[in-house]
Amino acid sequence: MGNLCRKPKDNRQSIGFDNLENHTGNTGDHWSSQMDKYAGRHTVETSHPAIHSEAVNCLARIQPGFCLSGSKDQTLCLYNYCTNKLEDKWTGHEKEVTKICYGTFCQSIFSASRDKSINMWKRNTPNPVQQFKGHDLVVTALDINKDNTMLCSGSRDNTVKLWDVESGTSLTENNIHRNLVTDVKFVPESNLIVQTGEDKEVRLFDTRSLNVVHSFQRKQYIQTCCDVSPDGVYCLTCSNGFGGNGCEATLWDLRSRSIVHEYKDHTEAIDSCVFLPYHGTNLIATASRDFSVKIWDRDSKACICECVISGSGPLTSILCYGEPCIIVSSFNLGIQHLRFSLQNQTLIKEGSF
Repeated sequence: MGNLCRKPKDNRQSIGFDNLENHTGNTGDHWSSQMDKYAGRHTVETSHPAIHSEAVNCLARIQPGFCLSGSKDQTLCLYNYCTNKLEDKWTGHEKEVTKICYGTFCQSIFSASRDKSINMWKRNTPNPVQQFKGHDLVVTALDINKDNTMLCSGSRDNTVKLWDVESGTSLTENNIHRNLVTDVKFVPESNLIVQTGEDKEVRLFDTRSLNVVHSFQRKQYIQTCCDVSPDGVYCLTCSNGFGGNGCEATLWDLRSRSIVHEYKDHTEAIDSCVFLPYHGTNLIATASRDFSVKIWDRDSKACICECVISGSGPLTSILCYGEPCIIVSSFNLGIQHLRFSLQNQTLIKEGSF
């Protein structure tokens, strides 16, 4: 296990798994070739066989053109949504997969499950190459730091844990009464982790000690998820709710440690949110149990566009690589591929898999 997470020696290693189809060794060239498919094209929705047999709980970024997913069917899938090809599939958890993340440098997938465990997977290797065990209840949150040396997890056992990726051992933990963890994210270029929970609090932990260094003002509803801007300045969290009460996204300034904006237009709980990385624009995206995906202007709070996916059931997770591709997972309709145009301010269903 000693060499699982060595840093890459070349550019090929730094952008994803080896031997991915259409992989050119240059992220920009690869993405440009995929973007060309959309130039001047009319929308034609195409559906492909579902890659999961049950609800899809979580998605993770790997590189443009590819989607990692975890499901209630206990499997993880790697799918190329440009060529519509299932690249790999892993089975090994005893219960449903709840969260996944990808380590760029160690080229590994990490999956959390209701079976209380975290597994580490490699391409073309059917069994886990590492396991992280120590939580007493379902693992509900998972993230990996920038250099892929530490993994952070959270659970309904009220515990946040830090793990050494290479050895699989627990480094430290923090157990807070009634802190049923819903999500965690490392803050870039800092020693901080953001954590949301069912106690309605948003906390900042110091990665060196895992002590809480700040608790933001408590929200009215359960905080379901979080994301951090690439520059580490802002945090986005979302809330539970119903009938339009709650169901909001909140933008926090991590420097002044205060609320900047609230985004209110969903009618049911928001289960996933992301900063949308598109040519430096200040956009965010949210996915809700009201079957809708919304794109927001971060600074004006305006909802630029939305897409309602009828029959999808609750939308569970969202990932964005930039215009035009947004991928969202659902309870009933697998994974949906949406096409976003900032110029036209449209968000249109492209297909599903």
